[in-house]
Amino acid sequence: MNTPVSAATATRGLVVVHRAWRGLEHVLEWAQAPALLAARAYVAWVFFLSGLQSLRDWPATLWLYENCFHVALLPPAAAAVAGTAGEVLLPPLLALGLYGRFGALGLFVVNIVALLSYLHALQTPAIMFHFIWGILLLLVALWGPGAWSLDAWHARRARGMAPA
Repeated sequence: MNTPVSAATATRGLVVVHRAWRGLEHVLEWAQAPALLAARAYVAWVFFLSGLQSLRDWPATLWLYENCFHVALLPPAAAAVAGTAGEVLLPPLLALGLYGRFGALGLFVVNIVALLSYLHALQTPAIMFHFIWGILLLLVALWGPGAWSLDAWHARRARGMAPA
């Protein structure tokens, strides 16, 4: 037997669903700042450690750029300096969210160059990590470093919303 649902009952049901959805949206919006901070910190840590390793054993780094990494348009020594500089200088910007989009775009380029220059020797899991890092960096570049960043703090301060 079909029991008709009154318009009032259906409307109440929709109101409950709508309120629940708005509550979930509020939680998701709050979670954006810590999620972006976690993404920035993770990718910054990976690249910074790689840069430190390159600095620790500079002769090995030069050898890799001369014999394994094939960076188009740059001589191996210049590519080694540029890649290592990017891995050491850009991660702090990304992690702090200071010129966060610049740091994210710069590391995105470093990531793409690293992937393309050594793609022939990488196994599938390593390639997937580069894709994950690239996606996280692209998200930060497109949407910004989030509310928990020095960029956001500076913007709030410039609008007079944060104490000096």
